[in-house]
Amino acid sequence: MDIDAFTAVHSKEWDRLAQLAGRRRLDGAEADELVRLYQAVATHLSTVRSAAPDPAVVTRLSELLVRARAKIAGAHEPAWRGVVRFAVVTAPAAVYRIRWWTHAVTAAALAVAVVAGVNVATDPEALRAMGPPSVQEQYVNQAFAEYYDPGAGFAGVVWSNNFRIALFSIGGGITGIVPLFVLWQNSVSVGAIGGMMAAHGELDTFLTLIAPHGLLELTAIFVAGAAGLRFFWSWIDPGPLKRSASLAREGRSLITAGITLMAALGVSGLIEGFVTGSSMFWWLKILIGAVALGAFWAYVYVLGGRAVRDGETGDLSSDEAGAYAVTAG
Repeated sequence: MDIDAFTAVHSKEWDRLAQLAGRRRLDGAEADELVRLYQAVATHLSTVRSAAPDPAVVTRLSELLVRARAKIAGAHEPAWRGVVRFAVVTAPAAVYRIRWWTHAVTAAALAVAVVAGVNVATDPEALRAMGPPSVQEQYVNQAFAEYYDPGAGFAGVVWSNNFRIALFSIGGGITGIVPLFVLWQNSVSVGAIGGMMAAHGELDTFLTLIAPHGLLELTAIFVAGAAGLRFFWSWIDPGPLKRSASLAREGRSLITAGITLMAALGVSGLIEGFVTGSSMFWWLKILIGAVALGAFWAYVYVLGGRAVRDGETGDLSSDEAGAYAVTAG
């Protein structure tokens, strides 16, 4: 497409839209014309972006549409509509976009945990590194189970600690190292504790106390690690955008993912605070954890998949995020 010819053909419409968007008052005919031109220019912007992404034209039309939309809409939608849309469209889309990153991170982290656990359970030297025999016995037979003290206070402490770890992974993602460090540290720690419990014949205790809340909790940590790594990758491979624009877009999406994880970790914190250490049957505890994990992935794959197929990315809308310049190469 010849961008100069395209601009020459449509520049009068663009100028007219700018004129109408800048007026304080419009009569009925002018308001109708404003809406019609807004729709036409939105189509022009889509055409330019797909066929000839000239940065100057894209920026001009994006800014023009922002002003025109503000003139048409006047006021924002009621806040509750924005909250509902965020919960059922934006949030699941943000997590769905990084689902393959999450699955890869999960597989790698579980592999590290298993290797660490087997090493501690089968290697006397590795087991001794976990502490003196008396300390190990006290931890295995008493401290591990007593840690899960039922109550709202414990649930709140667990939630805040896990959310801090998740935010650290996402926020430090730009380095590419922080998410890997957090994932490695957590995987080795969980695996080593499991290995020590197994070496003392208490692997079943470990699994029945970790599984109820850990299924969702560890998944949330893996999602956070995946989000941080995806943030880093947007800097390495920005696509058609400038690196700053690519990082900004991905960063906004990952903030959305972080808010989603805050809710998921809240649920896992409630399970850890009121289910894990309770007197329920062990199979019922694990069933509750499995249902919570299943609900999380159903939320991501059903609502998030539908949203992404409709063009959502978890980012702000183009009007809210502002214009960005498309660059070649």
